[in-house]
Amino acid sequence: MQTDTHSTPQKVGSVAALQGEGRLTTKVGTTPVLVVWHEGEAFAIEDRCPHLGFPLHKGTIESGMITCHWHHARFDLASGCTLDPWADDAVGFAVELVGDDVMVSPRRAAASLERSVERLRKGIELNLTLVIAKAVHALVELPGGEQEAIRVAYELGEANRAEGWGSGLTVLTCMANLLPHLRPQDRALALVHAIRFVARDIAGQPRRVRMGGLDAVGQSPDRLAGWYRRFVETRSADGAERSMATLIAVGGPAEDALFGAVTDHVFIEGGHLLDYTNKAFEAIGEHRGDPSTLLTSLVAQTCRAERSEESSEWNHPHDLVSLAAETQAAIAASSVAVDADDFEPAMGRLGYELLVDDPQAVADALVVARNAGASSEQLARAVALAAALRLVRFHHNNEQGDWDTVHHTLTFTNAVHQAIVRHHDSPATRAIVHGAMRVYLDRFLNVPAARFPTARFDALDELDECWDIQGTIEQAAEIVAGSARSDRPAVIAALGKALLREDAGFHMYQSLEAGVRQALSWPADSDESSAILVGVTRFLAAHTPTRRELSNIDATAVRLRRGEELFAD
Repeated sequence: MQTDTHSTPQKVGSVAALQGEGRLTTKVGTTPVLVVWHEGEAFAIEDRCPHLGFPLHKGTIESGMITCHWHHARFDLASGCTLDPWADDAVGFAVELVGDDVMVSPRRAAASLERSVERLRKGIELNLTLVIAKAVHALVELPGGEQEAIRVAYELGEANRAEGWGSGLTVLTCMANLLPHLRPQDRALALVHAIRFVARDIAGQPRRVRMGGLDAVGQSPDRLAGWYRRFVETRSADGAERSMATLIAVGGPAEDALFGAVTDHVFIEGGHLLDYTNKAFEAIGEHRGDPSTLLTSLVAQTCRAERSEESSEWNHPHDLVSLAAETQAAIAASSVAVDADDFEPAMGRLGYELLVDDPQAVADALVVARNAGASSEQLARAVALAAALRLVRFHHNNEQGDWDTVHHTLTFTNAVHQAIVRHHDSPATRAIVHGAMRVYLDRFLNVPAARFPTARFDALDELDECWDIQGTIEQAAEIVAGSARSDRPAVIAALGKALLREDAGFHMYQSLEAGVRQALSWPADSDESSAILVGVTRFLAAHTPTRRELSNIDATAVRLRRGEELFAD
């Protein structure tokens, strides 16, 4: 809520009138102000409840407090601060009695950025969505405020969750990655979504106790990295965290060690953990995250993660674990000196070849592609395309929960691709084959395979209607298929707008971000880019509409900042 910052006292009325009537109202700039006479003293407070804007002059005053009659929030008359944090603090004003004149003026306040950051911290720590929304909208109007909001959310999200990195920080990174592709008017709402998810993720959680690194004893980075992977293998979380903290402190290869540990086994923790690891590095490299805190927050769950070679589907009727190891060895051994650009025309075809029903054929396709000159980045991108095609071909005969199975494969393969883009020699290259085997395991969710939608051209303005009715999956896919090649930025912005209308679940954020990243890795007018966006569209349409409470809360925050009278509607 904005207030004027000039400090020239302004006359409200006479002392006699104030003492006689008990209350006077005025405006300081655009801010309504209530002046009250209570217990022989004058007080001034913003005349609108910061919760939902109800006029406080209609409230009750007793014992130095004013109580709003709408939701019974209580405020200290002297400072304006609330006794009920969910309501947020009101603005207090200074009062002077000069002769018979009552004069009010704004108190000197902290810098706007500092004040808004503190308000955001309170909203996150207390899980107060409306307070978060108001703070975010204030911050995005200030230079550097958007990035500061993201930084604070990373700091609190890591420190206030004993288990470490989780869904909240993943959503925060997804939305931070998507910000440049959203409509300008949607950027603040995107941050509200992300930061509210962080707040919900840490609500009621104990704080994380960091182990800290070893004293400087001259250990080599390679030895520390070896210790880390050894301790992860034996599920010794304390030793692993101390090794990682020390490795970071000495500037060692933390990324190689972390990705090495999450690819020493296949598709660990249902694919989530490799995605978390990639998101942590994106947070550090692109969004001001602190390596020493964010990277160590991955360790405990890496140590206890479920390993897919322990599950039957990776062992029977085919030994996919051994096949993956053999295939990766064959890929690594290939030394064919061919320019990767020469393989680019075959990339899309490889993605479709990986959808076959024979795991050996999947493995052979990857090895053949490598021998034909495909780079690790190209192999990873083709596997991610195949994962997205599982969404395109996902049939309605499947159960609703089965969408999550193919979703996990997409987010996993996207994470592998992004890690390799960042570092082409990353241990994540081992997970290319893991992703391809997971695509193979998802094959029955394309039986029968849904047909690729018939494109509807020039219909993008009709897409919003598809999110309002359950079961409009194919209509939404047809619209996107008709627009994705001609105006990819508009399609991505429209999908972002759709997501932000909903009370989105974790997987909705992940799928949109992964799909957008993968679509952007192909030419704008390509079949591959269009197919990926169609797959993401089908996933979103299958999960809408929701109750849409969050977007309503955000709209309330915007209206309160404008000074609208919500109570008068």
